[in-house]
Amino acid sequence: MRPSADQTLDAVGPRLKHLRLRRDITLTALAEATGISVSTLSRLEAGLRRPTLEQLLPLARYYGVTIDSLVDAPRTADPRVDLRPISCGDGSVIIPLTRRPGGVQAFKFVLPADRDDRAPDLRSHEGHDWAYVLNGTLRLVLGDQDLLLHAGEAVEFDTRTPHWFGATSAGAVEYLSLVGRHGQRAHVHGGAATA
Repeated sequence: MRPSADQTLDAVGPRLKHLRLRRDITLTALAEATGISVSTLSRLEAGLRRPTLEQLLPLARYYGVTIDSLVDAPRTADPRVDLRPISCGDGSVIIPLTRRPGGVQAFKFVLPADRDDRAPDLRSHEGHDWAYVLNGTLRLVLGDQDLLLHAGEAVEFDTRTPHWFGATSAGAVEYLSLVGRHGQRAHVHGGAATA
């Protein structure tokens, strides 16, 4: 049985509250960022008021999620339009671009601006990574190298090398990442050479 529109809208409040608490922000800070009054935000989260599209748009934009995820829209059968972003507590968003298990996985990352002096938390794991910067400047700490990659630049490395990705104070960064779980590398096929 499919939920009614009323049930769907009634469930938005707890999702909004969960997102706010997970980000550890106050209603006052959220009101300042979205232009929605504190009292309206409080009533929305408590389920005492149903959200309008005019309220959902700035909230979805602020949290870096889709309106579909806020209202828990039903999934479609077409995976090309069913790739839901994952919002992280630090404001970054991960968009899975593939769903098949195993093999090379594709992701789009959107990282908010960050401090240039942030101490990276280097990680390593089995696999191989290929990243391509779409917009902004990507900071990559790879072993003892501290690299800045700009739009149009790419990097490829064995993920057993300790590494960390981040943005800079220059602004947000968007990049694509292809990750092979067990050391698989992305294969690029070029056209035939011409004489």
